[in-house]
Amino acid sequence: MPVAQSTRADVSPVETLHALVAADMRATDAFIHERLASAVALIPDLARHLIDSGGKRLRPLLTLAAAQMGGYRGQQHAKLAAAVEFIHTATLLHDDVVDESSLRRGKVSANIVWGNKASVLVGDFLFSRAFELMVETGEMKVLGILASASSIISEGEVMQLKSAGNLACGEDHYLRVVSAKTAALFAAAAESGAVIAGGEQAEAMRDYGQNIGIAFQLVDDALDYSGRQALMGKAVGDDFREGKVTLPVILAVARADEAALKFWKRAIETGPQSEADLDRAITLVEQTGGIADTMERARNYAAAACRALERLPKSELRGVLADVADFCVARAY
Repeated sequence: MPVAQSTRADVSPVETLHALVAADMRATDAFIHERLASAVALIPDLARHLIDSGGKRLRPLLTLAAAQMGGYRGQQHAKLAAAVEFIHTATLLHDDVVDESSLRRGKVSANIVWGNKASVLVGDFLFSRAFELMVETGEMKVLGILASASSIISEGEVMQLKSAGNLACGEDHYLRVVSAKTAALFAAAAESGAVIAGGEQAEAMRDYGQNIGIAFQLVDDALDYSGRQALMGKAVGDDFREGKVTLPVILAVARADEAALKFWKRAIETGPQSEADLDRAITLVEQTGGIADTMERARNYAAAACRALERLPKSELRGVLADVADFCVARAY
């Protein structure tokens, strides 16, 4: 079972984790800003718009924590963590273009400010920088882990794009998408930190990252049908407007009566959508237990992440990582 949350209500487990790897995180941030430099001013301006917008740096934190838990004493883990953050940022830039998003972390998204072409190209630049950093570590196994994760993420995004507007996509397909587009980078971030430290804890850390990544995405998808989303700097109903078939919708459709099923087919598959449709979708998802059951599944994956940690020696970091798993679900409330 996960350990108790921090006794200070104003400090989240992510902040506690940040404090435990603070020196390594400062080195990571230094690499991030150093490698954003370019003679083309648009590149650092656009990239910093997202990188400095208040993200928790959770994925690189997992890399640093895994390296520290494995007893790593070198200097390459900060470069590795910076590479992880660059991969994550690149995928966000590309996602906002594909999804035509207007808001990211409470700010106008980069594609709205600079345009789609610039966002895609700067995302490509960040991917290139990530691979430069990985090569510099001299760890070929780590390079393989993150290169594989990058391709899996892209496959997941394409799978999601192809399944948009298709209510026949069930829960198994949805979980494959989530495992690829979100959990793969969490898993690779945690595993690579353990590998650079010798690899003895790599399997457990990968399992932890995979499960926490799925839990994280399940919560995000539940929040898209909740007023809580607006408090987190995201637009409510983006998934619905884009016709994404996420778990709350899958569950609502499976439990729909004839009238509700007719609504879902029009709103998701055939169109058009009206201004009132989002409110009705939220009501139907709530009434059928779509949000509650999605959150219950998220809690199950968070618990699986904590069980993976139990295979590792007890330590303060292990306890905080368990708290982080719980926090990924608790942030919805």
